[in-house]
Amino acid sequence: MFAIPGKPPVTITSAAVQQIARLMEREHAAGFRIGVKKGGCAGMEYTMEVAQEAGPMDLVVEEGPARVLIAPMAQMFLLGTEIDYEVGLLESGFKFRNPNVVEACGCGESIKFKDMPEEG
Repeated sequence: MFAIPGKPPVTITSAAVQQIARLMEREHAAGFRIGVKKGGCAGMEYTMEVAQEAGPMDLVVEEGPARVLIAPMAQMFLLGTEIDYEVGLLESGFKFRNPNVVEACGCGESIKFKDMPEEG
């Protein structure tokens, strides 16, 4: 993965750090794995899961008590992303501010990345 030396590939807001740390503690997890998979109306979707251990190819980003594991296939898509956690009146959840996304569906859970091949 190409990254700027001394700068993490993703940033994690303080709200996301607190939520990830809570999830890790509750699940006795080693981290919170983030990835992408094909799906949704725009072509790709984010995946998130608690992880009991880091995989050999996971990229690890630590911020305070939070540990984010970036799955190998997602690393190039998440470079420069800010991970946040927002609490709202109707819904709460993780939000990804990703400069590599060129299109997103109305719900914000399905995305399309720059230079992503078209399905045919």
